Amino acid sequence: MLPDDGPLATARAQLAGAVRRLGYDEGMHQMLATPRREINVAIPLRRDDGTTELFHGYRVQHNVSRGPGKGGLRYHPAVDVDEVRALAMWMTWKCAVVELPYGGAKGGVTIDPRQYSQAELERVTRRYASEIMPMIGPERDIMAPDIGTDERTMAWVMDTYSVNQGYTIPAVVTGKPLEVGGSLGRATATSRGVVHTTRAALHEAGLDLPDVRIAVQGFGKVGGPAAAMYAEAGARVEAVSDENGAVHRDGGLHMHRLREHVARAGTVVGFDGGDPITNDELLTLDVDVLVPAAVEHVLHAGNADQVKAHWVVEAANGPTTGAADRMLEDRGVIVVPDILANAGGVVVSYFEWVQAQQAYWWSEAEIEARLAERMLHAYSEVAETARREELSLRDGALLLSVHRVAEAHRIRGLYP
Repeated sequence: MLPDDGPLATARAQLAGAVRRLGYDEGMHQMLATPRREINVAIPLRRDDGTTELFHGYRVQHNVSRGPGKGGLRYHPAVDVDEVRALAMWMTWKCAVVELPYGGAKGGVTIDPRQYSQAELERVTRRYASEIMPMIGPERDIMAPDIGTDERTMAWVMDTYSVNQGYTIPAVVTGKPLEVGGSLGRATATSRGVVHTTRAALHEAGLDLPDVRIAVQGFGKVGGPAAAMYAEAGARVEAVSDENGAVHRDGGLHMHRLREHVARAGTVVGFDGGDPITNDELLTLDVDVLVPAAVEHVLHAGNADQVKAHWVVEAANGPTTGAADRMLEDRGVIVVPDILANAGGVVVSYFEWVQAQQAYWWSEAEIEARLAERMLHAYSEVAETARREELSLRDGALLLSVHRVAEAHRIRGLYP
């Protein structure tokens, strides 16, 4: 990959473009660009063998003018504070574009979770939660799973916070197990939101999922379920990948057999129902829809001119650099931006938070209906803004969300 800019530079450039179009002054620009609060913490871990290792953790609250911070907790060896700042900013716009009463936040620990036991990860999580405890809470900042974390991680955070407060507080995190206050539909919510927005984008061209060929880059907790949902809806999912490699088959992969293979082997590599290709080759396949569903900046200046898909649906956060975004737009490729396409997760996180606050639980059918309604309404608003202002979908989404956050600033005023 050619890192023509980092995630934070991309996020700041996107904001600067929206600020120019909206005509805000430099003071408002700086308020929107600067995190409200951030904390860096040291996390010592006593390994199972008795040795001690030190990790670094971060939590950034980018904006809390529309409500408490909301954002995931990421465990990855490449995590640094600038990545967390970028992800927190994107969460601010994501929550605003789907009209949730949240601001944006994000957390991370610089660790490769695959190299540590479950007991070690529990100790890391509990120490991290203890260190950042003054910043989090159901009315302050609500965590959720991200890369390298899962519902079990959220249960550890909830328990650590609750024990310190002296009573059980399910609403401090979302994406937790059903047994301790999680919501039906949360595990696949991001994937469902991606599929809803893909279908909405296709409908604008008079097409539906059975009419298209799709490649999904990343077969994890977002890309895997999304690929299955696409296939169930009749789309031909011709290629998928994970960090180890990719597999491709003209006419579509047999999704049930592929998922069985991944459950056994832990990777898409070696699946006998398709031909092996590289991750880079997947991004430039001759398909209709490309779905980057892994990490940041997989589409960049070095490969954007080779993308053959007509639609790019950003299931990952920040998968496209600023330079690649401009190249794709110039070539007429329609990019459904991350702050819209993958907002299904935070939408159902909001539903989970509401349920926890009320101690009243909704059925899966209710969750799915509310999610579909929220995602399709948001897509419609973004598409209408983009048409009216003659902008891309990304710039339309940013214009809408930045305006909503700035209005919250303006209405609340400055203290003192």
